[in-house]
Amino acid sequence: MNQAWKKQDINIKPGTIIHGKWHQNRYVIKRKLGQGAIGTVYLCERNGQYSALKISEYATSMTVEVNVLKSLEKVQGSSLGPSLLDVDDWEISPGSKCSFYVMEYLQGEPLSRFISRHGHEWTPIFMLQLLDDLEQLHQAGWVFGDFKSENLIVLLNPPKVRWIDVGGTTQTGRAIKEYTEFYDRGYWGLGTRKAEPSYDLFALVMVFLNIYYPKQFEKGANPKATLLKKLNDVRQLRGYRECLTKALLGGYRSSAEMRHDLMNAINAAGHRDRPGRRRRPPNAGTSPLAEGGGIILAALFYYLSSLMLP
Repeated sequence: MNQAWKKQDINIKPGTIIHGKWHQNRYVIKRKLGQGAIGTVYLCERNGQYSALKISEYATSMTVEVNVLKSLEKVQGSSLGPSLLDVDDWEISPGSKCSFYVMEYLQGEPLSRFISRHGHEWTPIFMLQLLDDLEQLHQAGWVFGDFKSENLIVLLNPPKVRWIDVGGTTQTGRAIKEYTEFYDRGYWGLGTRKAEPSYDLFALVMVFLNIYYPKQFEKGANPKATLLKKLNDVRQLRGYRECLTKALLGGYRSSAEMRHDLMNAINAAGHRDRPGRRRRPPNAGTSPLAEGGGIILAALFYYLSSLMLP
């Protein structure tokens, strides 16, 4: 069950009450939030509080995911995944049960929608934040694995990307246990499926390419050439093209290295946009990084915000 399109779907009707066998907590199912290779996630309510409940017949896999969430909670100074609230079994009938865990329900909007509404200046800001998060995850001995747009959400006030499904997270050095082809470097013939930082960094680039290619694209006869051309054709990403290309080709050993190069690109853009420099005419092909200086303000906001968040 390595590919995310091989999905297990448990259908539970809204209004159904999930009664935990061991902790006796009762959860009222409201609606389905999504499904993946391991199980199905529902919005649920208990004592007036909403949370997300993931349920599956695969008890062993669920135990692994719970252990991942517990490990992420131990990473100091970060909220890498949703908070874990409960772990239990639901006895559907005598001799038939499913495992479930309950986690924090994160409300926000998809990354692509946020950037579309608030401006492309946010693109490098979210790249920086995700690179910070990935560095801490990698330092803790884990690789995200199934890193894709669907597993990210932007919370507001202040804007911050959070991970909403850590089911593909794999211990460093092992084989990636769950992946989605478009974001998988193995599918593109650009690396192995070994859990290492460079695997996540490839997927990070694909997440942002997906913003500009929402229908995605085929790999073609020459996957490497296809990717590089698609990257080059996105005007909003040209300022970071060197950094993103290096990540696609496996040139970074850590998220910190990539973050350093991305910061250099941002600083270079700010230098080009200093007051007093002669500006090009409006249609002269200005760099997206340098338009309006918005990137510098956004970067400042990002750093101030990150200091206030757990």
